[in-house]
Amino acid sequence: MTRFPALALALLCCTAALPAAAQQTPPPKSGTDATAPQGPRFTLSSSALVNGAALPDDLRCTRSGGDGVSPPLSWENAPANTQAYAIVMQHYPNGTYPGVNEPSHYWLVWNIPAGADGVARGNPESLGVEGSDKDLRATGYTPPCSPSGAGTHEYTIWVYALDAPLADLPDQDDIGTGWTDVMAALKGHVLAGDSITFLN
Repeated sequence: MTRFPALALALLCCTAALPAAAQQTPPPKSGTDATAPQGPRFTLSSSALVNGAALPDDLRCTRSGGDGVSPPLSWENAPANTQAYAIVMQHYPNGTYPGVNEPSHYWLVWNIPAGADGVARGNPESLGVEGSDKDLRATGYTPPCSPSGAGTHEYTIWVYALDAPLADLPDQDDIGTGWTDVMAALKGHVLAGDSITFLN
């Protein structure tokens, strides 16, 4: 009986000792704040993705027979004072956990114009500014490409409506900008957010 409080205290101490960036989690989805104004909720959807379902074959990485481009996304009911949007796609590898570890990031996009209501498949219009890919080799989207036999993994795409463009981040695609940089820049600017999770 006395071992459980000691274990809980040890876990708390270990978590508190982690860098602040490693403890960050995405801002809450819209509608979770009891003081939020009532009305239609900011909603993210995709013509290609079903929340909780597998990534379609044509969107898988080229090694798995797909074309490896980013999925189409659309959103609606953004707050009236939205000035920009950001996209963050992330995955927590086995042995890592939200609130404890940083995720692997697969897509970082910021300063998408306020007039946008989505991005097309592959983002052919190059909306927004993009950060590094997962492997820090280029900028832009990284298609999930789990090794054969590695099991199924969960990926989450967040879209945030912002009260201003993220001035703390570069205004051109930048390979040096990663998940921690984007999460720090988002702080205090998120008006609403929603997510889609898929499996691969």
